[in-house]
Amino acid sequence: MTNLSGKHYLVVGATGGLGSAIARQLASAGVRLTLSGRDADRLSALAEELGDAVAATVAADLTNPAGLTQLAGVGDEASVDGLVLAAGVVAFGPLTELDDDDLDQLFLVNILGPIRVLRAVVPQLASGSTVVNLSAVVAESPTAGMAAYSATKAAVTALDRALTLELRRAGVRILDVRPPHTETGLAGRPIAGEAPRLPVGKHPEDVARRIVGAIIDDETDLPSTAF
Repeated sequence: MTNLSGKHYLVVGATGGLGSAIARQLASAGVRLTLSGRDADRLSALAEELGDAVAATVAADLTNPAGLTQLAGVGDEASVDGLVLAAGVVAFGPLTELDDDDLDQLFLVNILGPIRVLRAVVPQLASGSTVVNLSAVVAESPTAGMAAYSATKAAVTALDRALTLELRRAGVRILDVRPPHTETGLAGRPIAGEAPRLPVGKHPEDVARRIVGAIIDDETDLPSTAF
């Protein structure tokens, strides 16, 4: 069991529907938070909501090298006990209709950005730390009309499995999370295409509660069936 009280976690993508829910659950567990997101106003609002649980905020865009530099400096001020990677974008429609700019953004935000954050932050993590990386159910069941998005999430899960082996001796735990469709609002703001008719998804707070429970219980894998 991991006692989260007093730990310091960096939450990247904290202003998203699931990222903010995870931040709330971590704060309830006594975690000190550094929150990061693209939207400075939403970041400030979340920090105000969570009050004393927030140690700092970092307005950063994962597609911008300057933002990555800011995230790399988080550990200079205080030790980092955990990292949550919750930033993401989605695109819908046939692969052949996805233009280069949208394809680049999908891979930059969903996999290349997280890889760069990991390269910057992992060296600052002590033994006993946890990295939570949000993949998705489409990593398990790639979906027509979401081929590129499915590919980015499958890449996240592959990354996590390899990192589990690389970081085992350092005592850093990787938790790969593949939640089913969740009502975060992401499907309503795709960077391309239009969402198909989807069933009612899970509530973000319920998903976040399960994720934080997995951190506490020292789990390493949360498939879609775990929610």
